[in-house]
This record gives sequence, structure tokens and C-alpha cells, in this order.
Amino acid sequence: MGTDVERLRNVAFIAAGGAGKTSLAEALLFTTKATERLGNVDKGTSVLDYEPEEIKRHMTITASFHHYQWKNHWVNIIDTPGDNNFLSETIITLQGADGVVLVVDGVDGVKFQTEKILNHIHHYQLPALIFISKMDKEHASFEKTLEDIVNSLDIKAVPVCLPIGEGEKFEGIINLLTMEAWIYQKDGSGKFSKKEIPNGLKNKAEGFREKMIEFLAETNDVLLERYLEGEEIKSEDWFNALHEGTVKKMFIPVICGSAILNIGTHLVLDLINHCLPSPLERGVVKGYHPETKQELKRKPDPNEPFSALVIKTISDPFAGRINVFRVYSGKLHSDTPVLNTTKGYKEKIGQLFALMGKTQRLLQEVKAGDIAAVAKLKETLTGDTLSDIKSPIIFESTKSLPPIISFAIEPKAKGDEEKIFSSLVKLSEEDPALHLERDPQTKELILSGTGQLHIENTVEKLKRKYGVEVTLKSPKIPYKETIKGKAKAQGKYKKQTGGRGQYGDAWVEIEPLPRGKGFEFVDKIVGGVIPRNYIPAVEKGIKGAMTEGILAGYPVVDVRVHLVDGSYHPVDSSDLAFQIAGSMAFKKAFMEAKPILLEPIVKLTITVPDELMGDVIGDINGRRGKVLGVEAKSKYQIITALVPMAEVITYASDLTSLTGGKASFTQEFSHYEEVPAQLAEKIIEQVKKK
Repeated sequence: MGTDVERLRNVAFIAAGGAGKTSLAEALLFTTKATERLGNVDKGTSVLDYEPEEIKRHMTITASFHHYQWKNHWVNIIDTPGDNNFLSETIITLQGADGVVLVVDGVDGVKFQTEKILNHIHHYQLPALIFISKMDKEHASFEKTLEDIVNSLDIKAVPVCLPIGEGEKFEGIINLLTMEAWIYQKDGSGKFSKKEIPNGLKNKAEGFREKMIEFLAETNDVLLERYLEGEEIKSEDWFNALHEGTVKKMFIPVICGSAILNIGTHLVLDLINHCLPSPLERGVVKGYHPETKQELKRKPDPNEPFSALVIKTISDPFAGRINVFRVYSGKLHSDTPVLNTTKGYKEKIGQLFALMGKTQRLLQEVKAGDIAAVAKLKETLTGDTLSDIKSPIIFESTKSLPPIISFAIEPKAKGDEEKIFSSLVKLSEEDPALHLERDPQTKELILSGTGQLHIENTVEKLKRKYGVEVTLKSPKIPYKETIKGKAKAQGKYKKQTGGRGQYGDAWVEIEPLPRGKGFEFVDKIVGGVIPRNYIPAVEKGIKGAMTEGILAGYPVVDVRVHLVDGSYHPVDSSDLAFQIAGSMAFKKAFMEAKPILLEPIVKLTITVPDELMGDVIGDINGRRGKVLGVEAKSKYQIITALVPMAEVITYASDLTSLTGGKASFTQEFSHYEEVPAQLAEKIIEQVKKK
């Protein structure tokens, strides 16, 4: 985009929901004149939260992109969701960043989501800055929040500024790097004047600066030795140490301010330029050859072969599909053919553009380090690699978080079934955390996601973008039927009409198979009592009865059937007659072989703070669950448990209520187990009523 790679920054703004992350990004855009007004999330004037669902809920739901220029640096910003329901979007788009600004609420402090997000920062090994927000709000406390950051996040946090006043008295910051007081106007203009540090804060500022310098001195041995020997060190050396320590993730600089009042934002802008790395400093990116699987590397150099990773897909019913990608190496012009190496498909790049919230700016060229977008690629989706056709490479992409909640969806209007499916497929292209499938047993269309709000937002978007309204229902539990005992029974079908009749006679013996073994049919007919050509018909009749279910209409599994005897009529016997006979025999034997219901069991892995572990385990026990184990991890306990699926349909919202949103979980299907007799009776009774 016309900027040298070393002066380019790709920065993700991340935070727990409600901390003020988008407001800070809006303030930076306004201060750098990238936007003409200071966007406000609560007033619905944010350029980053522009989707109707975001405006309605005053929160970031989907990652958005913008950019600004500041002191000869070009900065691409990625504004990410902070709510648990949309965390997959954050995790995936973080692949486009080289550094992050983590925003922590100066009133509420560190939230559970903050800790979860920090884990992903560590996973990507991203250098970070921390911005303590809302210093103008009642009960805001810089030092209390700083203490919370250090204790809760277990990181080395280095304050590089102090607030001048807090709450209503907040009027600026003390820059500990320059030892100046920056006093701001409170009109959101961002205008400030540099003054001497107020007398009442001088000692405090000197104490904090001394601690900061101790951290900076530890960035390299030479500087530490000079510092310990009392040698005078230039401010330039301290600035270099701040950069080195941040990039090497030895510590995280901490800034404070108010995004709404646009106070402290200039220091954020300066430190993004100075402390966070360029793509050049992030170094080579590793991938592999699509055919040989040999490891390959790409340098962030415009002269390398072109390679990029798609970090977001936007599905628009009018504009079509838009892919946002991060260029790792080389350069790209419009109207250039590239290879989607993930799918082995050649794509023609059309017009390139930079996203500016919901608007766009056309680009002639993009090169290593840039984040850009392209429309109307045919096969390309989030997570795909694009590369030079002659130099193919694939980059590993982060997968979305697994779904934790599912709903059966039905159209409100008749005839909308196909439209629902095709529209949801498009939305799932935009949002990889959505899962859509038709349950082969219940025939329901199941929509799964990462939380109740995630699904509700999808339903709203479905109506707004594609004009389809649906009803959400709890999905039917896919129970199954089986037996615990053995039995023998006859199925005799005899029908005499005016002409040719129907005759089929089959004796079967049935017994249970181990769980998960399915169905076995054993032919034990001797002496031709049933002709060979009718035996497949008997098996077909048995399979038909198993599919329909006998006890309560659920499929029968894990049964071995022996066909042991029977008889036939030389004229009246037929395939149909023996199908019916086989079905009759199986049904009779099944009901005499101690039939039972089976229910699906899921494995839950729950991450919960120590102090809430007892509540969660008690709740699991109340859901007929079985705790398999508990493992300590930092301040959390990881609980593994097996619980019947029927008991965890609403677990996502239940766990949030139980723990105040401080716990999270994943789930996966484990196996089937017998339903307790008393409960089975109720289920069977309900089915019969229906």
C-alpha cells in the first residue's frame, strides 16, 4: 500500500466484552484523521461496529478492518469481538496481526474473557500493549486494575504512564518516558498541552519511572551493567529497550486513558509505532508444499513469491463473497491469477481494496505485510492459502472453536426449507463457527454454534440478509433401542384372497451385541425350509423393523439375528411375504428380549475457577453426570465429565448463569448408555401420546 514493510503495523484490538476496545480504535482513527468524527458505540455512530445487529446490541460481533497513518507509519487495525459467543472470529482474525492492544476495563478490571483471550495471544506469540480504559468513570482505579492485571494474567506489566486524577477528576496522563504531564481538553477533540508534573504527583511518578527503568534495564546485559554502575543512559537507549522488551515479550507496557474523551490516545499511537513489531521483525512464516508436504518458508519480502492467508470471509447477498487476506510474502496486482493451494483451485484476482469499516478504498497493488480484500473468488473461504501458481505453499490455519449449543430450526413460512438451507450455507461461509447439518435419525435441520447469542444473531442476520424467518427449537434427542436378553419368535404372514395368496413363515432368535457393533444377520437355514432366494427378503424385513423402532419408534442397534427355521408355499410365497414375516418375527422376539432405550452421552471438558469448582461438580451430579477427573491449571480446574445429552441441551446458558460467565466448556459425543428404567418409561409414554 505504498509503505515500507518496516514502517507497517498490523494490530488487533482485543478485550473482554464491554471494556471499550472498539471505542479506543475509534479514537485512534479520529485522532489520526482517518475518520471525520469520533465514533461512539453506544450512540450507534461507530465506523467499526456497523452491522445492524452490532448497533442494536452495542457490541462487536464480527471483526472489522480499517487503517490510519501516524508519524510515517501505516497501521492496519483489526477490531475483534470480545464476547464469548463470537470468540472464534477473534481467534481466526488474530492470524493477520503482528501485535495486539489488549484493553482492560479500569472499573471492572480483568474479566474471565480477558484471560481466555490472553491465552490466544500467547499461542500466536504476539507482542502486546495494555490500555486501561474508562479512567473517567466513577470507581475507576489505575493501580487496582494494574494489580489485577499482574495477579490475574500472570504477566510482567510495565506502566509507561500514570493518570492525572480518576473518575470525574481525570484530565490527562503523566508520560513516564518523557516525565511530562499531558493535560487534555475533555471535549473528545484529543487536544492536549504538555506541562510540568503536578507537585502532588511528582514523587509517585518518580517511583513508577524508577520501576519502569528497572524493567527496561533487564532487556539486555549491556544496558543492565551500565544501569547498575550508575552510568547516565540516554533516553534513546530507554526507548530502544522498551521496544526490545515488548517485541521479545519480556513484558507488556501499560497505558491508561479514556477513549470516549479521547485522552491518552496519542501515547497509544506512539507506542504502537515504537513498540509493536513490523512484519519484518515477526520474521519468516512457515508452511508446507501441498504435494510433497515438505516444510517451506516465506520471508515478509515483496521480492519473494506471493503468498497469503484468508483471515475472514464476508457474505453479501448483493456484492457476493468478499475475502480478507493477509499477505505474507511477495506482491499482488489486480487481474492476476493465483492458486488456492488449500483447494487446488486457480482463482482470478479482480479488483483489490482496503476495508474501512463498511466502506472500501481501491488498491492497485498489495505486498508483503498488507491486509487487503478481494471480491467474487469462486472457491476461496476463510483459512485458505493463496499463492503464486509456480511456487505453491500452504499455511496452517487456526480452526474455529467447537460448537457448544444446538437448535433445530424450522421455517415460519411453508416452502422456505431450501431457502433456509442455502442461506445458512452462505452465513456459515462467513462464520466458520456455525455448523449446519441434517440429523439422519430425526431428520431435523440442526444449527450449532458457540453460544445462545451466537445462534440468535445468526437468526437475525438470516432474516435481514436473506428474508427468511425461522423458529428455534430444542433438538430431539436421538435415542436408540436395543435388548439385554435373548428370545425366539415366529413371524407368519398368511393372506388368502380370491386369486394367488401371500405366504411367508420365519423363525428368528435374537441376542444382544456389544455396544456400538450395530447389526448382524446369521443365516442358519438348513434343508431348504426357506428357499435361498427368500432369505435376503427376511433380512430386509428385519432391517426395516429396526429402522422404524419397536419400543418407542427409535432405531434398533447392537442386535444379532439368527434365522433358524420357517416354511414356504410353492405358489403363494413371495419376497414381500417373507419381508413381512421377518419383520413380524423380529418385533415379537425384540419385545421378549428385555428391550431397553439407549441415550447419547457427551463428554464435557469444563474450565472453571477454583472457587466455583464445587458448584459445577454439584450441578453435573444433578444432571445424572459422572465426573471422570479434575486437573489443576493455574487458577482454574479442568473438569472432565460424562453427561447424558438430554441433560445438557441448555448447558451453555446454564453454566454462564451458574458461574457468572467465569467458566467455559467444550463437548463431544462419547457413546450410548442405557436410559434408567423410570426415565425410559416416561420417554416411551410421551412418544406414544404423540
